Amino acid sequence: MTSHENVTRDSADQQDERILPFRIEVPQSDLDDLRERLARTRWSTQIRDTGWTRGVPVDYLRELAEYWADGYDWRAAEAQLNELPQFTTVIDGQQIHFLHVRSAEPDALPLVLAHGWPGSIVEFLDVIGPLTDPRAHGGDPADAFHLVIPSLPSFGFSGPVTEAGWDSRRIATAFAELMRRLGYHRYGAQGGDFGAFIAPDLGRVAPEQVVGVHVNAATVGFIPFGEVPEAEQATFTEAERTRLQRLGTFLSDGNGYFQIQATRPQTLGYGLNDSPVAQLAWIVEKFQEWTHGGKLPEDCVDRDRMLTNVMLYWLTGTGASSAHMYYEGMHSGNWPTPSTVPTGVAVFAEDVAIRRYAEQLYQITRWSEFDRGGHFAALEAPDLLIGDMREFFRRLR
Repeated sequence: MTSHENVTRDSADQQDERILPFRIEVPQSDLDDLRERLARTRWSTQIRDTGWTRGVPVDYLRELAEYWADGYDWRAAEAQLNELPQFTTVIDGQQIHFLHVRSAEPDALPLVLAHGWPGSIVEFLDVIGPLTDPRAHGGDPADAFHLVIPSLPSFGFSGPVTEAGWDSRRIATAFAELMRRLGYHRYGAQGGDFGAFIAPDLGRVAPEQVVGVHVNAATVGFIPFGEVPEAEQATFTEAERTRLQRLGTFLSDGNGYFQIQATRPQTLGYGLNDSPVAQLAWIVEKFQEWTHGGKLPEDCVDRDRMLTNVMLYWLTGTGASSAHMYYEGMHSGNWPTPSTVPTGVAVFAEDVAIRRYAEQLYQITRWSEFDRGGHFAALEAPDLLIGDMREFFRRLR
């Protein structure tokens, strides 16, 4: 899978702080196996005229799987990823894979970008250039960042975790150690989805180092906990009422995946690890439900980019292990606590964050609301995300 030997994880290696160069080199046999499995798919039937209401339609998924097998070019995606500097290191017994893209600007601010589920480092490909080299993308060189973009433990080339306990606080602690090893002692953090747990937790575990936290697709800690009394709802703005309704719809009709991954990830994992179509459907459903402004995922996100994201789960066998992240989050007991780190929130058109609840835990210094973009903001509306991050961190440099 890589151009260097796998890092072993015995007790001696746990103390090894080496940072090793990494290059993606997927064996052709793995790609051949994928095509063979896709060709052997035993397709299910579908009740007529149900569309997406009961999950991913078989006609849509079958066509997408055929394209995955015969039209999609992994080698082109692999080459694009390998243009970026990649590394691995072992922290707390776990291999951590990460991109480390330094800016040529001398005063660039180091910044951790944390993805979520069902995302990966692939989400950030369109923002790396503008963030590290604003001069070349019509921006102000003073807004430049050095980027550190880890694959979360149990995701992608970080590989499956081997022990319980990898919740957002433990991941944030590992990322703080990663930044220390890289020589960064003052930096920002940004994250969406589960990254919107990790980035704030990074501010909690390293408050002297983290100058600010920026989030999108934020939920717990940024939304009401439990029922909202009618008297309180009467004070809501129209946008807040819309978000509360969206949150209610998610909790009643859209969080089945959450309950399964938070309670029985091991059982789910067998299908994800053995069937590429199962893995594809499990992820593509969320690209359809959580993007904004289209009937199909491809209306909002490039189809090849979406499949590259799926490939990082399939090729590394982390579809199953990534599901455990939800179990850890629901069973760790590490709920959000008050934070004094300056926090910026970007609320895209499909998000549910409500400022009055975020202010109960966070020092909100910037709150932006957008009428386009969805859960995968770095893929759907990179211009808005980049602009908001620049504005937020500009006053914290």
